[in-house]
Amino acid sequence: MERHLILEDGTVFSGQGFGAPATTFGEIIFDTASSGYQETITNPIYDGQMIVFAMPVVGADGIHAEAYESINPKIRGMIVHDLAEVSTNRQRRMNLDRFLQQHNIPGLAQVDTRKLIRHLRETGSQKATIVDVVDDHARDQLAATVLTNKQVQNTATPKAYANPGRGFHIIVIDFGLKHGILRVLGDYDANVTVLPYTTSVDEVLTLDPDGIILSTGPGNPEDLPESVLTLIRVLQTKVPMLGIGLGHELFALANNSALATLPAEYHGMNHPIQEIISKEIIYARQGRGYVVDPDELDSKKLFVTHRDLIDHSIQGLRHREYPAFSVQFFPDGAPGPEEAKRVFLDFFETVVDYVQKNN
Repeated sequence: MERHLILEDGTVFSGQGFGAPATTFGEIIFDTASSGYQETITNPIYDGQMIVFAMPVVGADGIHAEAYESINPKIRGMIVHDLAEVSTNRQRRMNLDRFLQQHNIPGLAQVDTRKLIRHLRETGSQKATIVDVVDDHARDQLAATVLTNKQVQNTATPKAYANPGRGFHIIVIDFGLKHGILRVLGDYDANVTVLPYTTSVDEVLTLDPDGIILSTGPGNPEDLPESVLTLIRVLQTKVPMLGIGLGHELFALANNSALATLPAEYHGMNHPIQEIISKEIIYARQGRGYVVDPDELDSKKLFVTHRDLIDHSIQGLRHREYPAFSVQFFPDGAPGPEEAKRVFLDFFETVVDYVQKNN
């Protein structure tokens, strides 16, 4: 049936509904990647958001077990140009339409996504709703909707859990952890303990970690309590630390730096990123609405390790005194290029040095 997307600025796009027939509200953003739709819609960083996909055809791969980034998708809607049936060699897989129905998520197909993305580039991310009828009631409901700023609370684990291995003991502080990070840690046979972001310094150090990872996550890092920054400030002096995505932004805030809001969020993997010391250029999955403000970087504590060659944004930081560093991009490659996994190798090399010095 025909359904409609109404943007906060009054613009309307129409298409064919799929997935759940529900009315939905959320922040609308766009993704420029050409693959990895399942990883994207199950990534916790998209809690409360509707995603417009730039790839022209979505759905041919179906849904499969290897591509989940969380068990329950948190997106509010999915907008595509063309919805494909599962290809003939994958017919036993669940299709995208049924998957969205199971999770009560509406989709909209046959939309001019190129026009919609151009519009969002010009106007920036905004509230939106998917409805059956465009009328004053629908517009008034959208105008009255207040989007949550509790995305981390919605996605992060409330209780500690283990992902056992026989290698180094790595603590992951969960702000909305994606499974790709756990997969890479499994490749290193790390003995992983995932802790809620509300954990205390004593609770972390009692577990005697060899390294700490600040996970990816959704929302505005400045909405999190000051206790999170205090936790980072103390732990970075004790144990090797790696921040990823939201974890990178929190690492910067904890070290007296400030963030800037992007005029339009960037989600994709077509920006080249340069490691400054080696001049090596890599591509990696990115999902960001905020960047470290270069004019507000505390250069006495941090220095820049990576930059985006398109918008020149800061993509990596390292502490001058402690074995702690961070990256804005997602080095786990789920989805996306895998060349950025070198970040995890650098982290484990730092862990090895730390363990050898303390044994």
